[in-house]
Amino acid sequence: FSTDQAHQAFHHYIKVIPTVVDIGHPIPVTVYQILGQSQVVFYDAVNVPEARFSYDLSPMTVTLTSEGRRWYDYLTSLCAIVGGAYTTLGLIDAVLFKMLKPKKL
Repeated sequence: FSTDQAHQAFHHYIKVIPTVVDIGHPIPVTVYQILGQSQVVFYDAVNVPEARFSYDLSPMTVTLTSEGRRWYDYLTSLCAIVGGAYTTLGLIDAVLFKMLKPKKL
């Protein structure tokens, strides 16, 4: 990072988040997510510009795991889809029956 004018400097803010990835490997892998942000700071003529680096180490860890679905989860989803389709078609049938029913004189 460089500045084109005098009395300017960059301040860098870095947040480090430890992450444990456990997706079926024998040993969980620890990685670090880094979120960086930089901004230009303007100084008065009497102050000396300085590059600043601020680190924020997160005290909490993000853990990513992967779990498969059980057979009854698929069965429940299938029943929900069939029941929703049945209900929706029943409502559409009732509305069409009311609208297209011949009127009695």
